[in-house]
Amino acid sequence: MTEDATPIRKQYLDLKSQYPDTILLFRLGDFYETFDADAELVARELDIVLTSRPIGKGQRAPLAGVPHHAVESYVARLIEKGYRVAIAEQMADPATVKGIVPREVIRVVTPGTVVEPALLDDKRPNYLAAWVEDDGRVGLAHADVTTGEFAATQFAAEAYDAARNELIRLNPRECLVSDQSTNQPSNYVTNQLIHITPLAAWKFEYGNARQALLDHFQVGTLAGFGCEGQTLAIRAAGAIVQYLRETQIQGLAQISGLTTYSTSAFMTLDAATRRNLEITETIRGTLGAAQGSLLGVLDATRTPMGARLLRAWLGQPLLERAQIETRLERVAAFVQDTLARESAAAALKAMPDLERQTTRVMAGNASPRDLLAIRRALEAVPALIEAMHPSPLQALLSELDPCNDVASLIAQAINEDAPAALSSGGVIRSGFSAELDGILIASRDAKTWVANLEKTERERTGIKTLKVGYNKVFGYYLEVTHANTQAVPDDYIRKQTLVNAERYITPQLKEYEALILNAEERILEVEKRLFAEVCQQVAARANALLKTARAIAQTDVAVALAQVAARNRYVHPSLVDADEIHIVGGRHPVVEQTLSDVAFVPNDLHFDANERILVVTGPNMSGKSTFLRQAALIVLMAQIGSFVPAESATLGIVDRIFTRIGAQDEIAAGQSTFMVEMVETANILHHATSRSLIVLDEIGRGTSTYDGLSIAWAVVEYVHNHPRLKAKTLFATHYHELVELASSLPQVRNYNVAVAEEGDRVVFLHKIVPGGADRSYGIHVAQLAGLPKPVIRRAQELLRELESGERVQAQKEKREEGPAQLSLFIQRDPVLDALKSLDVNSLSPLEALMKLYELQKLARGE
Repeated sequence: MTEDATPIRKQYLDLKSQYPDTILLFRLGDFYETFDADAELVARELDIVLTSRPIGKGQRAPLAGVPHHAVESYVARLIEKGYRVAIAEQMADPATVKGIVPREVIRVVTPGTVVEPALLDDKRPNYLAAWVEDDGRVGLAHADVTTGEFAATQFAAEAYDAARNELIRLNPRECLVSDQSTNQPSNYVTNQLIHITPLAAWKFEYGNARQALLDHFQVGTLAGFGCEGQTLAIRAAGAIVQYLRETQIQGLAQISGLTTYSTSAFMTLDAATRRNLEITETIRGTLGAAQGSLLGVLDATRTPMGARLLRAWLGQPLLERAQIETRLERVAAFVQDTLARESAAAALKAMPDLERQTTRVMAGNASPRDLLAIRRALEAVPALIEAMHPSPLQALLSELDPCNDVASLIAQAINEDAPAALSSGGVIRSGFSAELDGILIASRDAKTWVANLEKTERERTGIKTLKVGYNKVFGYYLEVTHANTQAVPDDYIRKQTLVNAERYITPQLKEYEALILNAEERILEVEKRLFAEVCQQVAARANALLKTARAIAQTDVAVALAQVAARNRYVHPSLVDADEIHIVGGRHPVVEQTLSDVAFVPNDLHFDANERILVVTGPNMSGKSTFLRQAALIVLMAQIGSFVPAESATLGIVDRIFTRIGAQDEIAAGQSTFMVEMVETANILHHATSRSLIVLDEIGRGTSTYDGLSIAWAVVEYVHNHPRLKAKTLFATHYHELVELASSLPQVRNYNVAVAEEGDRVVFLHKIVPGGADRSYGIHVAQLAGLPKPVIRRAQELLRELESGERVQAQKEKREEGPAQLSLFIQRDPVLDALKSLDVNSLSPLEALMKLYELQKLARGE
């Protein structure tokens, strides 16, 4: 810090030294300014003008600023790019302060700690995660400061992949890792939207982390949270608490508990399966969009809480049959009673985000409109309760508390048209506070008295030209011309002499002036105090409010799933303990919604003890992949507690769904299509069990035909014969040779996609029928795809030659001639040879015509 720096510069540098790795937005009047390297970065990232400002004798510093009223949009853009932003606010009104205005950092915004509603997606959680490793073991914790959710778990070394899958499921906006971690984040984080934040290694040490948790929860042991003894979970959770202390300067009251959980209670879905099944996001169109995904079909929720809960359910299908059936019973109750369903939907419609708004009150950053939203949500609860049947919704009904005392308090305290900001005034309702009402009445009376003063004084003094005026220097005054000064009363006090008049004040006028001028400041002061008191009373009921919010969310999801089921003709799946799957008339929930001109063709699927591996052959574009995906999605839907798109479905609980679908290159990671395919296949073979569902689409196509066929054959044999496996497997392939497996492996069955041939025309029927296909119809697919006609004709010619064996024989002869590389195309053409040996000059016209006819026959192969 330079000695000749301006006071503001010194103040800025002092704050910046406390947040060296953070962009500091420094409030100066109507702008938030950045300086030095921060200014250069902000100007570059936000595409705003970079200027400079004097900071001392002959010195200037780079400067870039944004308007205070639009700061949130600029902060959002910086957060999306992974930066941390500290907000330094003016802590007093500059008009009332002599000298430099005090400034403090009031919050630090990072991707995982955003609390401002404008920066959040209300349908997604905003997780901050922490990841810690020790000899292959992993501790993982996550928190959402907008809802108060805080949970931790840990994984043994052999469950490293499970830890990685859980991190991907959480999809946190920000993940804390030790700055001395030997593993690079890219080794376990594949989603580029996760921002990695290195944290000092000592904050992950067990002693520091445990003490941070004990201090935060003000307890003497962590046993009550279920994590005592889980050292890695504690280290991750403690790191989060320490990080939140640094960023949430106003406090962490909303983080009131810690849940310790195990992923073994849920179906495991790895990253490939989530991507391939497009569970919450589509892999086509807009990146990360829900439209076109399973979530896009099922999300008929009315509330933000319900939307977030449905997304969580899709990420964690249940394994406990009783829990699944509880959810299904709730959905069934609304499916069977249309009036109850519509009444509940109406009560839920446009219901505010009670969960996040309650959390904002707990955290001390609620606005007047947050309280009004809480009131609206609570006032809608009775109608929701009335729409619900006592059974099987009794458990939900018991948790829906209208909190009438809270709703009544807010109704009495907060104006219906309260502004968004407390500083705007007009927040507290008239009649709530005698003190505030007294100030307001006194202020109004004072203004009325001053307004009537001129008339009153003219009548009292007889001075017809007397005027009442106001300026910022003297305040209110009485002005009398020099000609009338002899009539001025004794209680007038001369304040200023002008050329033609004298200005006076009176003690009473000054009293009313003080009432008027100080009233606004006093009103704001009292309103802030009263608002804080109301918030404290609401926060005291936070547990009941959050319990109600979560019950609303569960009800919302049940109603949404019931509406989707009723609209799309879904059925109640029957869950059984047996390891089997029987689906009659199953449909793909997403694809059937995209078909407008034609009806979706349903298909059956059966797995039991005698039928474990289904080899599905058939042409491309005929519906094999849709059939495979719909089987997995129907199972997943059932295990989140949803009805399913089928005529009937009897399902044994599936512990994992594995998919190997598509050919997605990982060029950035240095992996080819085939390498990705093999890595994913290896993962399946290492982790699947007999209760798993495996979906394999075109294994081996990323390499040569014989290599690919051999790998595909060996994979089927391994799944069939391995004592740990014998998993329910759908295996789609273009290798028709694999149909022979059914003759040697007793639990393998062949199916194919039916095709109707009408001359040269092929019609795909999209129906899965028993038996293997003997043709691929690849050229017909190419024709449908729009390949140029010359390409199609040439392909047909080559196919005929290959099928007749002519081209194979030619290639064999070519190999016998020498060690040249095998070529698809014959080097010698008999027509060309005949033309080369022909003596054109010696031919008569008739002989030439005959030779041309012979060459044509030769070219046709006749």
